[in-house]
Amino acid sequence: MDNPMVKELVIVGGGTAGWMTAAALVTVLRGQVSIRVVESDEIGIVGVGEATIPMIQRFNRVLGIDENEFLRQTQGTFKLGIEFVNWGKTGDRYMHGFGKIGQDLWTVNFDQYWQKMRRSGKADELAAYSITRMAAKSNKFMPARQDVENSPVNDIAHAYHFDASLYARYLRGIAESRGVRRTEGKVVRCVTSQEDGSVTHLVMENGEQINAELFIDCSGFRGLLIEQCLQTGYEDWSHWLPCDRALAVPCASAPALLPYTRSTAHRAGWQWRIPLQHRIGNGYVYCSQYVSDDEAVATLLANLDGEALAEPRMLRFQTGMRKLAWNKNVVAIGLSGGFLEPLESTSIHLIQSAIARLITFFPRRQMNQTDVAEYNRQSRFEYERIRDFVILHYKVNQRTDADFWKMCSDMRVPESLEHKIALYRNNGRLLRIDNELFAEEAWLQVMEGQNLRPAIYHPLADLLPDSETEQYLQSVKQVIANCVAAMPDHAAYIQQYCAAARS
Repeated sequence: MDNPMVKELVIVGGGTAGWMTAAALVTVLRGQVSIRVVESDEIGIVGVGEATIPMIQRFNRVLGIDENEFLRQTQGTFKLGIEFVNWGKTGDRYMHGFGKIGQDLWTVNFDQYWQKMRRSGKADELAAYSITRMAAKSNKFMPARQDVENSPVNDIAHAYHFDASLYARYLRGIAESRGVRRTEGKVVRCVTSQEDGSVTHLVMENGEQINAELFIDCSGFRGLLIEQCLQTGYEDWSHWLPCDRALAVPCASAPALLPYTRSTAHRAGWQWRIPLQHRIGNGYVYCSQYVSDDEAVATLLANLDGEALAEPRMLRFQTGMRKLAWNKNVVAIGLSGGFLEPLESTSIHLIQSAIARLITFFPRRQMNQTDVAEYNRQSRFEYERIRDFVILHYKVNQRTDADFWKMCSDMRVPESLEHKIALYRNNGRLLRIDNELFAEEAWLQVMEGQNLRPAIYHPLADLLPDSETEQYLQSVKQVIANCVAAMPDHAAYIQQYCAAARS
């Protein structure tokens, strides 16, 4: 064949992005491509993201990973959603739970019947119609069961909390066992072709030269290949997402092992809480224009569940994305491709989806520029749609106690987001475009949870009599309550099936 498939691939950087990429590619490509990971033990891993969304189950299934073994190796727990505290008004609490809300009835979606009955005081809070939210509220967990027909237990959707460094180590073991080679050391120079500007080889600190046809940049924020070498450029979104720093610190475990992440809004940002088997991961994402670093440290340490197990670690960032995720023969995956703060736990998913996209458009040696352009178009679409969902949390707030939050509620947002807000505010309509990541249920929960109320509901919801609609809502609520009552405690489930060995 005149233009054979790429046969030599080098991944620069390990960590979660590098080893997810290596493990996935060596599995899917069945060892037919030489894969080499170049990383240095001296370069730290960011590793602030320890919470995921349900799509990670697909990734693990492709790799043939056993869920219980995976959680044992990563000190992991289960996640049913994210609780948001103080995001609408101070004192407000709501949850973005995974999976379905309610059950299908007739012509329109469940939420429209709920909106109608809520107006007449004949509907409960939205959480009552979500099995994941009610299970999380009760600290219960079980995976979905497909052997029980027409039951809410079919709809339980879950993700994980885990130690990101342990996850990278676990994936490295899988990747190396399937043929991936690892080279320890620092890249000191990236050499490009005089003909087309593509990368020809890397020069290591010890003088070794590493050649490849395709390079994957997993080097983190610095973008060693995509930016420092190819000068691709970065699109800054800090005017919409102004937080620019994060502090991370682990603390001792709390008595209750919660099956959800918590995000608590503070004066100039928000604090994450991620429960693992052996500790709790905590962090404060904040805007340095509105709070000093010292005050941010004090706020974080004052809001821990237990004793801090280390000194807070500082991370500086700029929200946005690389102008091209694939440039020449370099594909940026992970933080080298862009950064959206971990408010909705999308960091690891963006790695996963980039890998899946690369597999879809896996190149031949002479790369097809139409394919590369489509890869970049899809990457941009995904980043922009997730960006809008994250901005929504900041924009739709009613806090008047802090300048940061007032600035967020007053800011102009992207037209794509303004359109979605207007559709919901005017008629309660929820819009999902081209199978974007977050479904209608996600948008509903955030808009409702942060006190955005539609002026009216879908007119077809009036086709059913109120009495029948009310009975339907009550039935859904009761069935979910019965299912949750029968579920095991989250900590008990972990202890039985996937508890890590205690050192």
